[in-house]
This record gives sequence, C-alpha cells and structure tokens, in this order.
Amino acid sequence: MNKVKVGIIGCGKISSIYMENCKKFEVLDLIACADIDIERAQEKASEYQIPRVYTPEQLLADPDIQLVINLTIPAAHASVCLQALEAGKHVYVEKPLAVTREEGQRVLQVAKEKGLLVGCAPETFYGAGIQTALQLVNDGVIGKPVAATAFMMSRGHEGWHPDPEFYYQAGGGPMFDMGPYYLTALIQLLGPIKRITGITGKALDERVISSEKKRGKVIPVEIPTHVAGMMEFEAGAIGTLIMSFDIFGGSSLPPIEIYGTKGTLLVPDPNNFGGEVKYRLIGDSEWTTQPLLFGYEENTRGIAAADMAYAIQSGRPHRANGEMAYHVLEAMWAFHDASEEQKHYDMRSTCTRPNPMHKGLSPYTLDF
Repeated sequence: MNKVKVGIIGCGKISSIYMENCKKFEVLDLIACADIDIERAQEKASEYQIPRVYTPEQLLADPDIQLVINLTIPAAHASVCLQALEAGKHVYVEKPLAVTREEGQRVLQVAKEKGLLVGCAPETFYGAGIQTALQLVNDGVIGKPVAATAFMMSRGHEGWHPDPEFYYQAGGGPMFDMGPYYLTALIQLLGPIKRITGITGKALDERVISSEKKRGKVIPVEIPTHVAGMMEFEAGAIGTLIMSFDIFGGSSLPPIEIYGTKGTLLVPDPNNFGGEVKYRLIGDSEWTTQPLLFGYEENTRGIAAADMAYAIQSGRPHRANGEMAYHVLEAMWAFHDASEEQKHYDMRSTCTRPNPMHKGLSPYTLDF
C-alpha cells in the first residue's frame, strides 16, 4: 500500500511513544523529526532510525512530508498547526487543539480553506477500554444513558515531571491537561455537549518543583487547579465532572461512570487505552466484568495519525478530528467562563460522535 509520509515537530518526552508506534502502523512512513533544540532531534532520530533531522522550518519546507504530527508545548500548538497548514500539510496535534477558542477557530478555518485535515489528541478512545464501553452503550445494555460522572483527582505534576512549569500557565491546569481525555471519552460515549456550568479555584498561588531536574524552583500558579462543573449533553444526559491538581491525599473516586435506565457502566481511565470495563444491571448483586472486545490495550499513541492517513487516502472521516477537538476546547473554557460569570454557558459548537472502531482487523491496521 502507499504510505503517508510523516514528520514530527517536537522531540520532547511524549515524542518517544509516537515515534515507536509510527513505525508499527502499515499506513505511516515516519521520515523526519524536528525540534528547536536540534541536538534533541538528532538524539531521537538516532534512537528511532528516522532518516531526516530538521529544524521546524526545514521540516515544513520538505515537499515529501504530507502529515505533520505537532508535539510542541500547548502555547505553540496553534502557531505550528497554522504553519503546517500554510505549507500545504495535514496536521495532527497533541491536546489541546489550541490555548484559546479564537486560535482553535483559526486552525479549523485555514484547514477548510486549504482542503486539509486537522486531527487532535487524545486518541485513547480508540483503545479497547473505551471502545468496549461504547459497544455496551450502543447495544443498550444499560438502557438509555441519563447521567455520568467523571473525576480526575491529582496532586499535580511538579513532583515527577522534569519541566512542569507549563502545567500552571495558560493552556495548562487540570482541565486543559487532563480534561481532553475525559471530555473526549464522554463525547464518544454520549455525544456532544449542550451547556455547561462550573466553579473553579486553586489551593496554592505557588508550587515548588520537587523533581530532580529543577528541584526547588518556585512556579507561579496562573490558572485554576480545581474545576468542578455540570454538563447537559444534547441527547439529554447530565454529567458531573471534577478535574483537580489539589488532591494532596489521594482519592478513591472512579474515573468515569455512566448511569442508564437499566444499570450502571464503569468506564476505565480514559488516559489509558485498555482497562477494566464493568456493569451492573437492575437486580444484579454483583458487577459483571466485560471482556474487552477490541484491540489496542497498550499505549498506542500514533493510532489517530494512522486513522488520518487512511482518511487522507480514502476521503472517509477520521475519528480524532478537529471539530471534536474544538468542541472539547470550547467546553474546557466553558467551565472557567461559567465560574467567572456565575451562569450557564451555552455551547456554540457541536460535533458528531466518532464512528466505532472496526472488529477483526489485523494489528496496526484500521481499514479493511
């Protein structure tokens, strides 16, 4: 088959798993990587046998590259996406799509004008855990979904991440860091969101890095680190969500639960591809563990880029698309806006639920 030629911009911590997995998908040909730190790009190229090492500008100028995977920091997501689109290349970007709604709209507008595709993380909903939960919902096992809860309870990243500063700046915080996983999973399971309300706050005005690289450095906290809110989905279900970096003693709350007219579904951590799926129906005394019905239980970042590559070749829709990523971006800001304005936020965007994954495919293929 004809492979889509790929270049990665941004050779930081997350790039390794993309580089490893891009080599596995039959539709992808990873031919180049780039970083503002050229030595870091050279190290990654050597480790993963990537033939071309570039500056970001050189990569965008390479006429062979059809799809750019943008793994830069959130503040650079929109600008790099726009540069890639202006260079005539499709682009897949790590979450979030952009820092602001205006930037996100601009990315989608330019892509439409150029006739190019935009994709965006997270792609964990392609995995066996969320896809199995989705089939149970679509099959009506728990009846009509009426409510959902989603909890991400953490103490923040300064204790383990080598460069945690951006998690506490605009475009960071628990909502913009982890919210995309939870909101994307909920949209896959329940559909788009109609309106949102929320309250935000922060426990600390400063954080002290305790990871080795920058131990002792003080970080100003510029964004809320605890976000609590409610969502009304277009299909009628009501969701409760808490995203927090202020849970210093840990939590036992589940990641996601869906409540239907016939029972309850326990959905695994949407930051992972696999996980355990359970449900309990009316009258059941015990939870039933549902065997996973799909592949991709391990970390398969890069799968959405492969999905885009098939879409580039065939013209079919891709699942982790820009419209859903923008809907998630608007929703994340909506929790903050609702808190500041003390009222509901009516969503202006919408999207379609991504198509379920196919069964029976060979490993590292997505189309028959």
